[in-house]
Amino acid sequence: MFFDSFGTDSILLLTALLFFSGIFAATFSNRWGLPSLILFMLLGMLVGSDGLGIIYFDNAGTAQIIGVFALVIILFEGGLHTKWGTVRSVAWPSLSLATIGVFITSILVGAAAYWLLELSLLEGLLLGAIVGSTDAAAVFAALKERNIKAKMGATLEAESGTNDPMAIFLTLSFIDLIMMPDKSIWTLIPMFFLQMGLGVLLGILFGRLASFSINRIKLGSSALYPIMSVAFALLIYGVTAFVGGSGFLAVYIAALVIGNRELTYRYSIFQFNEGFAWMAQILMFIILGLLVFPEQLFSADVVIDGVILSALLILVARPAAVFLSLINMNYTVKEKIFISWAGLRGAVPIVLATFPVVNGLENNQTVFNIVFFIVLTSALVQGSTISVVAKKLKLIGPKKDIPHHSVELISMGKTAAEMIQFQTNGESEVVGKRLKEISLPNKANVTAVIRDDQVITPYGETKIKAGDFLYILVESKYKDQLTKELERKQKKEAVESK
Repeated sequence: MFFDSFGTDSILLLTALLFFSGIFAATFSNRWGLPSLILFMLLGMLVGSDGLGIIYFDNAGTAQIIGVFALVIILFEGGLHTKWGTVRSVAWPSLSLATIGVFITSILVGAAAYWLLELSLLEGLLLGAIVGSTDAAAVFAALKERNIKAKMGATLEAESGTNDPMAIFLTLSFIDLIMMPDKSIWTLIPMFFLQMGLGVLLGILFGRLASFSINRIKLGSSALYPIMSVAFALLIYGVTAFVGGSGFLAVYIAALVIGNRELTYRYSIFQFNEGFAWMAQILMFIILGLLVFPEQLFSADVVIDGVILSALLILVARPAAVFLSLINMNYTVKEKIFISWAGLRGAVPIVLATFPVVNGLENNQTVFNIVFFIVLTSALVQGSTISVVAKKLKLIGPKKDIPHHSVELISMGKTAAEMIQFQTNGESEVVGKRLKEISLPNKANVTAVIRDDQVITPYGETKIKAGDFLYILVESKYKDQLTKELERKQKKEAVESK
């Protein structure tokens, strides 16, 4: 093997090459309209034992640990960027999709797997549970720069951020029932509510604690604040899981709390976590690609059974779950069709598919290969056509403006001043006005305007346009006053109710 022949130096070189390959794969995925996870997994399969033979990897336990770690980072980053005002308007639909929707999907796919693959009923339901949830990593990545209507994006992101606990609960429950046939299914119901309840409660408490700590604790270097945020993410997951709660749910809820509060070094924290989440995605999907053996995955039996189950999941189970979960919730038929189509499967099902392998269940390799094939099919077919389907259904929203510039112009943690970012939209009160005509609270000054990724030095005659990013320096004691004034001037685009 490569590792045995060349040792530590070559391992580090190979790691660097894999990360560079992942970076280029992510870049080309946007140009080609393919989800990046597809290319990452194919890269893992390419360098694996059935490909170039560079790396031999078949340790499901290690893959599981790496997968859980990466999912914590990805969920945390996704929660940080989620606006509470947007999520609040779709909270009940998302919760329904994350619970009832996952359950319906699991039962329908599980019944089909039981019939098609000649598994026991519990093994079939286990497979259904494993692919029952949409994937946060896949959905966040697919929607990040696509101009999907706000209501659709918010629903899908909130669902994918909160439905993993339901799939995990069902997966572990069916494994328990398979391994302990005498165990009563009724004992699982109170366990479910305990896990979800602890996840929500500890997520809120830890989110507030993390926000307070980041703002109040004076660290020796500004670079330590982003690391502190990651440490909190791992702590939240670990503590919640230790006491019997849903660690993934707690991490997402905590990130939602943290991301919607004012933070010291806010943008450094956000940018660090975004980069770390990309690294976690690349690592996780490459490792999961290494874990599968293409010779087994693309055997005739797996391909035929996988195509049938993928088609049933995409065209029957997911739509049935969506339409039943969103009854009387003010979603049009077109919106339900789009939500059905955009329910991407990704890393979570593959990570969950390692649980039967680690526990040594019968038919574990069959389950793993089928799940992997379903994920590949879902990501390839659904992920590459999200924008096309949205356009056909007329669910395209305004183009997203994503700032790629730094705003940490000063060491905010050691001064009495802070920098506030304010993006204008078409309905902002300040659009069309000159800076000298805009009233701001005392001690607040616009120090920079970013327009089309170009820095404009502001002066009194500078006219503000829709989409501009204004960076306003204000004394800390006037920050709340400035924030309220900006909220008043910004007539935010409401999430549609229909």
